[in-house]
Amino acid sequence: MTILVTGATGNLGRLVIASLLERGADPQSIVAGVRDVAKAQDLGVPVARLDYSDPASITAALDGVDSVLLISGSEVGQRVAQHKAVIDAAKDAGVAKFVYTSAPKATTSDLVLAPEHKATEELIQASGLPSVILRNNWYTENYAADFARAAETGVLASGAGDGRVASANRKDFAEAAAVVLLEDGHIGEVYELGGDVAWSYDDLAAAISEVSGREVSYQPLTADEQRDGLLAAGLDEGTAGFVVALDSGIRSGALADTDGTLARLIGRPTTPLIDGLRAIA
Repeated sequence: MTILVTGATGNLGRLVIASLLERGADPQSIVAGVRDVAKAQDLGVPVARLDYSDPASITAALDGVDSVLLISGSEVGQRVAQHKAVIDAAKDAGVAKFVYTSAPKATTSDLVLAPEHKATEELIQASGLPSVILRNNWYTENYAADFARAAETGVLASGAGDGRVASANRKDFAEAAAVVLLEDGHIGEVYELGGDVAWSYDDLAAAISEVSGREVSYQPLTADEQRDGLLAAGLDEGTAGFVVALDSGIRSGALADTDGTLARLIGRPTTPLIDGLRAIA
């Protein structure tokens, strides 16, 4: 069995390949699909150029591949077309398992990031590919900038209100992807993956306080207050609006659900928030 991992030099992709190797996969059975081959020489597995905007490169990377992990792209607004190129090529190649990293409750969520994931899931379903959907909650590493800012100022400011986030470390999600890729079965499953604990921003402030050694308090912001602050900090209108919309989704509970599926898949508890922040620090 040969596994293609797209976006293999990204933060998640590197961890997926490491997890596959840790779980006993033969390095020669893994193909790292990357846009820049030079950046992948340290991965310890065969490398193939794979550029979402170059269909020929996707077809070539899929040669001899049985399973594909499509790690969602990072270019918001372009991802549906990029993902479709991989889905179409995988269908033509007749892959036996197609795994996609989606977003929580992608087909019903109001989260600003959900529509592209919803569209991708629909494309996968329409393709008829034997698929597994991994709906990843937030990565604790997403809060690196918030940690640094709060540790410096003593304030964690956000428009997330009383919303909760069932985050886990990227490594936890990477291990889940490795399990699904290596094990028989899982076809047809849609896994909602999150950390074991859904924490509040008061919890986040307390955890930052403990790790940084500085007392940090949580300051809830209205959407207007948050937007004004982001614009004053130099963000453009579009980016500021995007951040405000993300926090609005969190406030409404888009990232709050957790049912233990991630821990069951990886066979251990997910990484606690405090340990995730220690790794960031």
